[in-house]
Amino acid sequence: MQVEIWSDVVCPWCYVGKRRFEAALERFEHRDQVEVEWKSFELDPAAGSQVADDDPSDGDYADRLARKYGTSRSGAQQMLDTMTAAAAVEGLDFHFEKALTANTFDAHQVIHLARERGLQHTIKERLLRAYFTEGEAIGDRSVLARVGAEAGLDADEVLAALENQRYADAVRDDEAEASRLRISAVPFFVIDRRYGIPGAQPAEEILQVLQQTWAQSHPLTV
Repeated sequence: MQVEIWSDVVCPWCYVGKRRFEAALERFEHRDQVEVEWKSFELDPAAGSQVADDDPSDGDYADRLARKYGTSRSGAQQMLDTMTAAAAVEGLDFHFEKALTANTFDAHQVIHLARERGLQHTIKERLLRAYFTEGEAIGDRSVLARVGAEAGLDADEVLAALENQRYADAVRDDEAEASRLRISAVPFFVIDRRYGIPGAQPAEEILQVLQQTWAQSHPLTV
C-alpha cells in the first residue's frame, strides 16, 4: 500500500496530522507493507527570505495571522492557543512566539534529498520540530544544513544540493501533481490513489480508510 502525504513544514495542522497518521499506522495490522512518501506543498510560495522576514515591523506570529485572516490580534492569539492545545494532545510542544516566517522551497528540496538517502521520515520530523518547537530559521540554508546533519544527512551535501537547486524540479513536480489532484490545502493524504483524506483527521478515521483500502486491494479468498 502506498500513502502519499502532501504537507508543508510550516503548517501546524500538518504536524498534528502526521502524529495522528502515525497513531493510525501503528494500529494497522499491515503497517509493514505500507510505503509512505512525503510530497512538497508550499503554503506561501511568495514568502521572502528569512533576512527580510525578520523585520520587527512585520510583527509576531499572531500579528501575521491576524492580517492573513482579517481578524483582531486577540482573535488570532485565541486561534494559536487552540492550535497549541490540539498539538499538546498529540504530544507536540508548539511555540508560535518563536516561529519565524520563511520560504520553504529549500526545505522541501532537503526532504527530497533525504528520501534518496533513506532518511525522509527523520528529516521531515526534524524540520517540523525545528520550526514549531525550536524557532529555527528554516529558510536559511546554513540552518537547513545543520538541522539536516543532526538528522543524519551530510551538511556539505545539503549545501551543495541547495546551491545548484538539485531537487527544484522534484518540488515543482509535487506541487504540479497536487494541482492536478485538486489539492488546495494540507495535510492531504492519498491512499493507493484511491482515497484522499483532507486535513488532520482523527487517527480512528485514518485507520478506517487504511483498512478499507487494504480490503479492496486484498479481497478474502475462500
